[in-house]
Amino acid sequence: MSISVTTDETIDAIIDSESEKFVQRQPRSTAMIADAARSLAGGATSNWQIAQPQAVWMSHGQGSHVFDVDGNEYVDMHGGYGAAIAGHGHPAIVEAVSRQVARGTHFAQPTEDAIWVAEELKRRFGLPLWRFANSGTEATMDAIHLMRALTERDLVIKVEGCYHGHHDSVQVSVLPEPEDVGPADAPHNVPGNSGIPGAIMDLIVVVPFNDLGAVERALATHRGRIAGMILEPIMMNAGIIPPEDGYLAGLKELLHAEGAYLTFDEVKTGFTTGPAGATGRYGVTPDIVCLAKALGGGISVAAIGGIEEVMSAIADGRYEQVGTFNGNPLAMAATRANLTHVINSAGYARLDALATLAKKGFERHIAAAGLPWRVVSVGAKGCVAFTGSPVRNYRDFLEVDDRWGNLHWLLQHNGGVFLPPWGKVEQWLLSVQHTDADVELLIANFGKLTEVAGHHAGEA
Repeated sequence: MSISVTTDETIDAIIDSESEKFVQRQPRSTAMIADAARSLAGGATSNWQIAQPQAVWMSHGQGSHVFDVDGNEYVDMHGGYGAAIAGHGHPAIVEAVSRQVARGTHFAQPTEDAIWVAEELKRRFGLPLWRFANSGTEATMDAIHLMRALTERDLVIKVEGCYHGHHDSVQVSVLPEPEDVGPADAPHNVPGNSGIPGAIMDLIVVVPFNDLGAVERALATHRGRIAGMILEPIMMNAGIIPPEDGYLAGLKELLHAEGAYLTFDEVKTGFTTGPAGATGRYGVTPDIVCLAKALGGGISVAAIGGIEEVMSAIADGRYEQVGTFNGNPLAMAATRANLTHVINSAGYARLDALATLAKKGFERHIAAAGLPWRVVSVGAKGCVAFTGSPVRNYRDFLEVDDRWGNLHWLLQHNGGVFLPPWGKVEQWLLSVQHTDADVELLIANFGKLTEVAGHHAGEA
């Protein structure tokens, strides 16, 4: 289907039109939002689910597709914000979870599967010791605590625009507004939420991504006070921003020279970018790795791995890493099945083929429309940078017109492909159950966007 654009139509008018279509397709979701408001704060189970023009209430998923409560069917490339790399109802996950449910879902004691999973993570990431948690937030919280406990230092370096969960220590400069960020060479510490004490924020040193000089200056300014640094090795809170050559290795060298630790938050990148995440892709092994999302095949689970020096603090009790549901048997069974049968060599071969198909299809439409946009694809994740300028860090990302990402999301959704909201921020996720036809629909819907954008550019 082609979208007709007249000379007096603006992108905002098209967004309004597609938003109206979005709501008209989902009367049951509209009603459920009203029902939910009586007992659920904000009418949803997470503020991230409160997206404009309205939240989409889901019924079920099957294979690579999901179905909303109004009966609309979508190719699912939302993937639960990166968790559903196995798709929905994958036979291996269903079998493992069903078997374990019958044997017991919680003991608060270890089970044999935990050993197998830890050994497999050790093999993939090259880090000797592991512990489990229940979410990415818990994993990064433990990482921050460990760096501080081992060094007896309070300050932690964090990258501007990276998201590491919703505990206090990392709720700083997550998605700050342009008017709040301060100078590029000395970013302001901006609270990422309400309720973050100023005293906590003072313990974070914010630096830009892909800037070794900024880290070197931070270490020099606060010499002997930096416990470590946490970052997404590939930024995924601002589209997808890869590290420049030598950046990750340079960080490790700078931090170790000052007796500080390096943590990779691979909650988003782990397993979606390859069998050993960004750690394996770039060949730089940090002191600590945090995993979640795609790890459990759709079941909530997280992991934290580290070098002997760091994890010995857990082993000997200097740091108590605890949690009633850590190593939950249901989560361990699902994770073992996922690592064995889903995100294995055959799974990654399939994901690579789908990613290549998507990237080429998007680039074909971009070229035909004469647009400067770029497709950024890493493993199972991809996005469009709606700009012709390089995006090296969060400041560059702020310059991107977010209306194009919003319209892209609406056109995909109304065209039968479910993507994450916040168009320019998030990425699509491929699963091992997606088909070529699923990807072709994603490409075709993107073609509608480039038709609009090409016409818009021609009028400018």
